[in-house]
Amino acid sequence: MKAWSHPDVPTLAPASGDVPARLVVRDTASGDLVEVGPPADSEKAGAARLYVCGITPYDATHMGHAFTYVTFDLLTRVWRDQGCQVTYAQNVTDVDEPLLERAEQTGVDWRDLAQEQTELFRTDMEALRVVPPDHYIGAVESVGLVVNLLESMLLDDSLVADDGTRPIYQVDDPEYPDWYFDVSRSAGFGRVGHLDEQQALAKFTEMGGDPERPGKRNPLDCLVWRLNREGEPTWDGGSLGLGRPGWHIECTAIALEHLGAHFDVQGGGTDLAFPHHEMCAAQAEVATGEPLADAFVHSSMVALDGEKMSKSKGNLELVSRLRNNGADPMAIRLALLDQHYRDDWEWTPELLERANRRLERWRDAVGQDATLGTDDLVAQVRTALRTDLDAPAALAAMDAWAAASLAMDGDDTEGGARAATLVDALLGVRL
Repeated sequence: MKAWSHPDVPTLAPASGDVPARLVVRDTASGDLVEVGPPADSEKAGAARLYVCGITPYDATHMGHAFTYVTFDLLTRVWRDQGCQVTYAQNVTDVDEPLLERAEQTGVDWRDLAQEQTELFRTDMEALRVVPPDHYIGAVESVGLVVNLLESMLLDDSLVADDGTRPIYQVDDPEYPDWYFDVSRSAGFGRVGHLDEQQALAKFTEMGGDPERPGKRNPLDCLVWRLNREGEPTWDGGSLGLGRPGWHIECTAIALEHLGAHFDVQGGGTDLAFPHHEMCAAQAEVATGEPLADAFVHSSMVALDGEKMSKSKGNLELVSRLRNNGADPMAIRLALLDQHYRDDWEWTPELLERANRRLERWRDAVGQDATLGTDDLVAQVRTALRTDLDAPAALAAMDAWAAASLAMDGDDTEGGARAATLVDALLGVRL
């Protein structure tokens, strides 16, 4: 599957002085601030690997989506500024229950709906100057990867437990003996979401799980291969039978194929920590014997009118709608950057108005014949972003530089161009 066009990202001179050498972010699993990306003296120096869970394309890109992908765009920009060669993979869940249900409700073929909404997502990301993933993989095109991964867990005798069971199994259902993953096989299960049993069961149900299905070994066991039902899309699952992948195994298979085991960061919104990332991590641990990722990084939720922005609730502010109404995509991006990735927040029209004013001031400042110098500004922005992706602090540093440059006579005739390059390279804002 094609992604979207790559924006031109300028390169800055290497950092010097007191700027942190490595990026620090919060790891949901440990709860700690941790360094991510390989240290310069490691055997994998310069190589950083990221997986971010993508959209289920049954509706347009809302601000919650945009916040997540701008957050991880910042992360990749920081890594590249540190000199890392980034490998970034993202999926598109272009076959799943919500998509099939929406297609049936609207009378649109599910493939056409997925294609239409994925293309709209591409145009939104391109407008926001999000650097595309290196591997943009649809669930449909990854079916072979899923089947290979599941068959390896089914056929690998080294994965047989003392009681003779294997990590994937069929439920005792004469009509639809679907395949499930046994979460008890993962010693680390629960370390991402940190939920007690009742919380986990409630969240699993809320996110489409089926804890009450008869025949499961554990109520939290997750579906990995849904056997064919009449009227549903289906693929050859080899020894698994005709069917289609479950949600969680899709991302596990794509990540392992394109990034390998034990990569640097698994990312997404906080609503994915459990069960999605929990299940992905458990499946990968059993399949490979290694952790899925060094760190699990999650962007917070965006609300509208007092409730979390959600496709299922329909309380959405869409990137495409804002753009169609004349909003500058760079102002939309600035409104998103004005929020720290770990803080829940609410979208209001006033945020876009504030971003428009900020964008105008910045453009006025960099357009001056001469400005203040930029050495301190560059160091401040780099430090803010390498310190838990503190985009609001980076914006505040640029605000202060712009205000001072507009208020006094500067003597740096190249300062405006350097400041514009800085915010382009690290913040993704084209002035």
